[in-house]
Amino acid sequence: MRFDVVSMWPDMLRPFVAEGTLWAAQQRDLIEVHLHRLEDFSLQGRPMVDDRPFGGGAGMVMRPEPFTRAVEAIRSQIGRRPFTVLLSPQGVRLDQTLAKDLAHQRALTLLSGRYEGVDERVAAQCDLELSIGDYVLAGGEVAAAVVLEVVARMVPGVVGRHASASTDSFYSGPLLGHPQYTRPRTFHGMTVPKVLMSGDHEKIRRWRAVEAWRKTLRHRPDLVGLNG
Repeated sequence: MRFDVVSMWPDMLRPFVAEGTLWAAQQRDLIEVHLHRLEDFSLQGRPMVDDRPFGGGAGMVMRPEPFTRAVEAIRSQIGRRPFTVLLSPQGVRLDQTLAKDLAHQRALTLLSGRYEGVDERVAAQCDLELSIGDYVLAGGEVAAAVVLEVVARMVPGVVGRHASASTDSFYSGPLLGHPQYTRPRTFHGMTVPKVLMSGDHEKIRRWRAVEAWRKTLRHRPDLVGLNG
């Protein structure tokens, strides 16, 4: 799967994609990650990517031409139009189900904005406007990192054992993941539940199912239709 990120400051993302799971997946040719500097696609002789908003108001708005030119350049490189996402706090909220859907795309391009927002005509040309939460960041680079990590983990083979991803919170439903324990058996007076050391896989499965429900009801009752 190919990822392209168009950003004012792609160097913010270079260390992120050069470590850990994303780097290993690139080395195994499971994913490609290409970072693009938005200013490189500004109008010739005018390296501007933002301008004052029509109608007045504070701050600057990002112009539509550089984003459009960037997507066209990526399309020319890969021979088809990528599935294009504008990162925005006004978009659809990212969740695990959406991440799994996005992982089926052959090419995913993320457009990262800044300042007071992006010209609405950019959103009109995108396949999806996507938010990582109900808050505002200084720019879309952090959001791009989140989307890269979440979607890449859903690409077959990226996570060493697929079972590791399939037992994550939200993977197969609204429940949070069950509690996890490792050595030592006793730590600061807290002991690993005996059932996990019983060797009885059916009992362990049932225990984990019950504890997943308990954890969800305690931390995120909204996921199962209850008020917090």
